[in-house]
Amino acid sequence: MNEERTGPGDRLFVGLQYLLPQHLLSRGMNALARVRARPVKDLAIRAFLAHYPINLAEAEHADPTAYESFNAFFTRALKPGARTADPAPEAVVSPVDGLVSQAGPLERDMLLQAKGIQYSAAALLGGDDTLARRFEGGHFATIYLAPYHYHRIHMPLAGTLARARFVPGDLFSVNAATAAAVPGLFARNERIACVFETAAGPMAVVMVGALFVGSMSLSWTGEVLARPGRKAYDIGSGGSPVTLDKAAELGRFNMGSTVILMFPRGAVRPDAGLTPGRAVRMGERIAVLSR
Repeated sequence: MNEERTGPGDRLFVGLQYLLPQHLLSRGMNALARVRARPVKDLAIRAFLAHYPINLAEAEHADPTAYESFNAFFTRALKPGARTADPAPEAVVSPVDGLVSQAGPLERDMLLQAKGIQYSAAALLGGDDTLARRFEGGHFATIYLAPYHYHRIHMPLAGTLARARFVPGDLFSVNAATAAAVPGLFARNERIACVFETAAGPMAVVMVGALFVGSMSLSWTGEVLARPGRKAYDIGSGGSPVTLDKAAELGRFNMGSTVILMFPRGAVRPDAGLTPGRAVRMGERIAVLSR
């Protein structure tokens, strides 16, 4: 999500999103993506492949017709060894394949969304000021997943879950044009905010939904959906602690969006090349522990 000029087409696209029935369209996409009838799901997969450069050679199933639905194809696993996580104990790794939208220090508790637009960590985490204070002056990275990317989310560091919270909201697109035009986009959209206790202290991994993202899933509880009345709620762990190793699967987007990482002040030293526009792959080093 590099800084760029927005033209009339971009402004029209953003304006239309305020008028669209975002949740209705996303629920419709959620249902369509799960159709198992071969003619429907195979047509959808072939149309997607014709439009986006997907590397099926690294997928668990290289045959696109082997997937039971479009969603199964979209959230496909990779072959063993297709990604390797930096094994160094001090390495913080990218949780996803994607493009860095923004990265840098938090100014007090404010994250940069786009030129001239900031939003607060407290808003991103669902209004929890006490939790947000733990990240004041720390570092963040926002990584955008394009439709052609691998759509599972993995752990940047080993950690034990302290809190997972579903926060309802809008479902704007999260592309560059929308990020440059919609104030507080990532704290406005539907999201799942996870906080883990790690060797770096607290680590926030926030999965942000978007237009046509039918739902999001977590590895320990499965699909997470909005509740009637669109109320925020904490996501349980089934009574057992959730502890995940570095690079273990944390969750997935059923259709794609954005992941935001936050670390406390002085906890990590980001890689010098972690700048807007950089392509990252799950498991590659993006920072090192400074403690």
